Amino acid sequence: MSLQGPKTNALFDKAKAVIPYGVNSNFRYWGDDDTLVITRGEGTYVWDADGKRYIDYRLGFGPIILGHGYPAVVKRVQEAIQGGTVFAWTTPYEIDLCERITRMCKVDKVRLTNTGTEATMHALRIARAHTGREKFIKFEGQYHGMADYFMFSTASSSPKSLGSKRSPINSPATSGIPKGITQYVINLPFNDSERLEETIEGQWGDIAAVFVEPMLGNAASIMPLPGYLEKVRELCDKYGIVLVFDEVKTGFRIANGGAQEYFNIQADLVTYAKAMGNGFPIAAIAGKEDVMMTIQPGAMAHGGTYSGNVVGTAAGIATLEILEKEPIIETINKRGEALMTGFGEILDEAGIPHAVTGVPSMFGLVLGVDQEPHDFREYFKGDGELYENLALQLIQRGVQPDGDAREPWFLCYALSEEDVNETLNIFNDSLKAAKA
Repeated sequence: MSLQGPKTNALFDKAKAVIPYGVNSNFRYWGDDDTLVITRGEGTYVWDADGKRYIDYRLGFGPIILGHGYPAVVKRVQEAIQGGTVFAWTTPYEIDLCERITRMCKVDKVRLTNTGTEATMHALRIARAHTGREKFIKFEGQYHGMADYFMFSTASSSPKSLGSKRSPINSPATSGIPKGITQYVINLPFNDSERLEETIEGQWGDIAAVFVEPMLGNAASIMPLPGYLEKVRELCDKYGIVLVFDEVKTGFRIANGGAQEYFNIQADLVTYAKAMGNGFPIAAIAGKEDVMMTIQPGAMAHGGTYSGNVVGTAAGIATLEILEKEPIIETINKRGEALMTGFGEILDEAGIPHAVTGVPSMFGLVLGVDQEPHDFREYFKGDGELYENLALQLIQRGVQPDGDAREPWFLCYALSEEDVNETLNIFNDSLKAAKA
């Protein structure tokens, strides 16, 4: 059964006539019959072109932390943009937002940009300029944006393409990447301290940075093992390597101070986006004074016409102000804990082995496993086909997670207890239908 109603289908046909595959991001394409056209969102809900309402657990891939169209954020942006949006000079909005980030995240300096990809791209350049080295380490199944350097062994990769765990292969996730770039990228399995230490000890003189999502935001929110992030920090300190936390997903979502606060570890550089502006385009690179001051005019390039624009900064100020003043994360966590527990009980009753991974504000479900996966390769021991069938049943009934178990369930402040109960009832019905 198609997810599209007649109006959605007609609009999507129009989209395909002028947009490749009818979408402006490949992750939004689910096929010609199941790609939706969303006409509005409010709170925790979105509506498609046929007027069907969904409880939204995709939340734009994570940016919506308060709720769609959250009035206090929208009002702040409306008021701010009446005085213009881009000036080619610093504005008070930029100063206010950066002060908030330094306070909440315990960083020294901040540079603003527009997207997560821009933030990670600039962070890599800063790390290289700071160390005078060129290679960097990332981890299998982690996604750091659409820049060429990061598009190897991402969550879109096949496990068969990764090679041996002892000697991983850089698996390109897209056509169009120059072959020479692979020589600068070292991919390793997540949560493998021995492999990490061995690699750094052997190649540290060439390694500028270790890029890590503190939890795997594109692989079912797999968590770090106890002591793993501490080991990464220790090795970076020992060998003069820049530790970069990619907090595009975890920032301002798993704690007000992000993963640095949650895991009690400070990185050298941190990248933020998504929840920082509740859906408005805003991103940041932040970090320690000595590393951030590598960005020197005339010596190390960082720029962007829209970096620090009034739309994004006003939204960021409003969002972070609300996070600091109101129990946003605490409320989301209560709802998330109820869903994680409820899903687990329903799956237990159905006799389906499973792991509920991650944290309440962004958790994953891996079906068909007896224990929680600890790296990207272990994730594939799960039953992805059953999960996809379950997701399609849920969406048909008005609950919208991603169709791929690698993408977490995201929660927002607008989600109510009634929404949680409705979701659990629909989950129970959908699981029965998916099994059948």
